[in-house]
Amino acid sequence: MMPRFCLAGALIPAMAFLSCLRPESWEPCMEVVPNITYQCMGQNLSKIPDNIPSSTKNLDLSFNPLNGLGSQSFSSFPDLQVLDLSRCEIQMIEDGAYQGLSQLSTLILTGNPIRSLALGAFSGLSSLKKLVAVETNLLSLENLPIGHLITLKELSVAHNLIHSFKLPEYFSNLTKLEHLDLSNNKIQVIHHKDLHVLRGKPLHNLSLDLSLNPIDFIQPGSFKEIRLHKLTLRSNFNSTNVMKTCIQGLAGLEVHQLVLGEFKNERNLASFDNSALEGLCSVTIEEFRLAYLDNFSGDIDNLFHCLENVSAMSLVSLYIENLEGLSKDFKWQTLELVRCKCQHFFHLALPFLKKMIFTDNRDVNNMPKFRVPSLEFLDLSGNGLSFKHCCSHTDLGTTRLKHLDLSFNGVITMNSNFLGLEELLYLDFQHCNLKQTSEFSVFLSLNKLVYLDISYTQIRIAFDGIFDGLISLKTLKMAGNSFKGNMLSNIFKNMTNLTFLDLSDCQLEYVSQGAFDQLPRLQILNMSHNQIVLLDTLPYEPLHALQVLDCSFNRIEGSIGQELHVPSNLSALNLTKNDFACICKYQNFLQWVKDQRQLLVEVEQMVCVAPSVMQGMPVLTFRNSTCQLSKTIISVSVLSVLVVSIIVVLVYKFYFHLMLLAGCKTYGRGESTYDAFVIYSSHDEDWVRNELVKNLEEGVPPFKLCLHYRDFIPGVAIAANIIQEGFHKSRKVIVVVSQHFIQSRWCIFEYEIAQTWQFLSSRAGIIFIVLQKLEKSLLRQQVELYRLLSRNTYLEWEDSVLGRHIFWRRLRKALLDGKPWNPEETVDAENNQQEATTST
Repeated sequence: MMPRFCLAGALIPAMAFLSCLRPESWEPCMEVVPNITYQCMGQNLSKIPDNIPSSTKNLDLSFNPLNGLGSQSFSSFPDLQVLDLSRCEIQMIEDGAYQGLSQLSTLILTGNPIRSLALGAFSGLSSLKKLVAVETNLLSLENLPIGHLITLKELSVAHNLIHSFKLPEYFSNLTKLEHLDLSNNKIQVIHHKDLHVLRGKPLHNLSLDLSLNPIDFIQPGSFKEIRLHKLTLRSNFNSTNVMKTCIQGLAGLEVHQLVLGEFKNERNLASFDNSALEGLCSVTIEEFRLAYLDNFSGDIDNLFHCLENVSAMSLVSLYIENLEGLSKDFKWQTLELVRCKCQHFFHLALPFLKKMIFTDNRDVNNMPKFRVPSLEFLDLSGNGLSFKHCCSHTDLGTTRLKHLDLSFNGVITMNSNFLGLEELLYLDFQHCNLKQTSEFSVFLSLNKLVYLDISYTQIRIAFDGIFDGLISLKTLKMAGNSFKGNMLSNIFKNMTNLTFLDLSDCQLEYVSQGAFDQLPRLQILNMSHNQIVLLDTLPYEPLHALQVLDCSFNRIEGSIGQELHVPSNLSALNLTKNDFACICKYQNFLQWVKDQRQLLVEVEQMVCVAPSVMQGMPVLTFRNSTCQLSKTIISVSVLSVLVVSIIVVLVYKFYFHLMLLAGCKTYGRGESTYDAFVIYSSHDEDWVRNELVKNLEEGVPPFKLCLHYRDFIPGVAIAANIIQEGFHKSRKVIVVVSQHFIQSRWCIFEYEIAQTWQFLSSRAGIIFIVLQKLEKSLLRQQVELYRLLSRNTYLEWEDSVLGRHIFWRRLRKALLDGKPWNPEETVDAENNQQEATTST
């Protein structure tokens, strides 16, 4: 055993060496934008690193044990605009801690156990607009020395220990304040004197949130002569009597929007009766919202009699016995009922009502009857209702209706043709059961209608005049229905303005010539998921404006007896997921596919179903030359054909690798156009557009991504675009891995090419992003991908605030590796982002 004095002699130099290795010397902060933006989140820093430049504008120091802020702690950063000090264990802020930060607009102090806050703690912040002091152990607004912050617009002190609602005199200086969040504090009583400062210098645009405070009493007159933009009181009262008394204390208040009720998971009231809202008669309200309250007792008319003059009424997740008998004197212009429990809802007569939303109220068992002559917008979707009479002005009680949504209901019997509803522009019946639609011209009077959705309404179309009268229609969705004889005839008469038509999943086997002759403006046509066996382009030739035609998921074997001519403006034809027969009978069609590969969507995914020797092989591998051989030669050459086919497949598979090798020699290591080329499944395109592109290309610093739908050159083969525009001109490759990705042959092919690119270019440039947890059994189907993910670090998407923050930080750090820096471009991007933030 080593003697003690020898061990001590070895440890002392080691400890001295380690003591010199301060966290700051490791450069723990990530440089997002050089000299502008730095992220130092969760680096165990006890002070601000010395290596951050003075030109920094955005600094994130959250989740570091700073403990306290001394005088002029940030004096080295005069240009700082955003400072995040969330959960930094700050207990003390001394005078002048932020001195010199005249440009700071946002300061976040969330989650700091502040014990000592000097009177001059916030001095020098002459441009501050947003202050977040959530969970900071704040006991009173008096203890918050912010009276000099005259530019402040938003103040959040939620989740603190504030007992008094008294607004200090310094609030008279905060004339630009628009939002004050005092939710989840300890306020129990509101006195008249507490709001004195708002009477002397009213803040008309102030929104005040007092939710989740255990309020017991509001002194009458406390809100008299006060005007607010919004007042929120949710889950505040422990009984109806307390709620009634407190609402009476609001007398004299003028408010644009008043929100009362409870939260779904924060319930205090065991019962509720209509007397609780009596005090609202003394409050001037423009919009009223009531949420998450249990059974009402008494007359519904008496419940809302104090709200008869509001312009908008919103009721969310309430338990109301019925809404019968609302007074005609009510001047509501908007009425919204969402997820309410109403067993009776009829004879609604509101002469001023213009907009009615009544959705997802599954307990209603009868069709409402309206007498609402001014109604223009009616949404009754998702209620499971059945309509015995539909639709006319006598059924809906108005002749001014422009928007009618009856989707996701029960049986709707069409026994009138919208008499008196000629002003309709929007009509939605999707996922209902429409009856008698094929017996007469249902839509004859709707000459102004521009949108109609009758998808999955169990209609069997046997009447050619079903759409007579729809001369202005632009969008028609009728998926999931059926046609007589499974044939589409000329039912679109005089619909010359139609631009979008969905006929998917209609069991169609044949499209008659002339079916689309009167649709000159049609741009998008969906014929997918039908039973069409032979492709016939004659019916589509009159569609001169057609841009997209989707015939995927049919039973198309090929085409015979004619030359195929598509509309001149067509830019995308989808024939994937069909039963192509790669035989000599269809050789003209198969050759046409090769000739039109630039037009066809995912042409590589078009595979042969027959004959068995070519089953699963790409249609593009079919060779017409085989059809010219005699039967004797064919029978002798079958084996040779198989061998040749295998060789062709192998050559096809590795052809792109050879192209990549040749390209690497040609392009060498020149300057890259893009920071990264993104490989992903089309099913994940929404995430790529809304998350990846938005955060990287619009972020700071901006990264330039290569995306196939935007950056590929038109008229060039897709594979050539992938290699030349994707791999050769990009520094890195981002692979978005999901279940859809693993199941896509095309995605796996692109990934294999990426591996070859990495090997040939000697770059460690592939970044893996896993969108969701993947089943190992599914992942093991791609052995090489499974091994790479097992042995290498990859990014995993997590849809939470902290998870998103860490994800984007790691991804940007990976993309910054090897990225040449252009100071002017970076500063411009930062300025643009700041201008966008300011304007917002």
